Amino acid sequence: MAKKFDELFKKMSPKAQAEVNRRVRELIVQLPLYELRQARRLSQEQLAETLGVNQASISKLEHRADMYVSSLRSYIQAMGGELEIIARFPDGAVQIKQFKEIEDKEQRATG
Repeated sequence: MAKKFDELFKKMSPKAQAEVNRRVRELIVQLPLYELRQARRLSQEQLAETLGVNQASISKLEHRADMYVSSLRSYIQAMGGELEIIARFPDGAVQIKQFKEIEDKEQRATG
């Protein structure tokens, strides 16, 4: 009979548990959108309802290689997150703030 992961995890040594948690965090930072949504335990239907679109729109968005920053930002916000865009260079990283400023202006105009 199969055992639940939680039961097996509790039987692991603290060192093994820490390694599992480290690896999970490592993998989570590299997820495609649909896996991120699944990891947040949300269905396409739930996300569609939050965004006021149909489920097919969510499916299309999750499979696009190219999309508007505003679409991606809305998708992330609907899951309770915040989108940050970071440019990485050999001498360091820079957070791009332009898109946040545009969002703030849009919210002030509609709010």
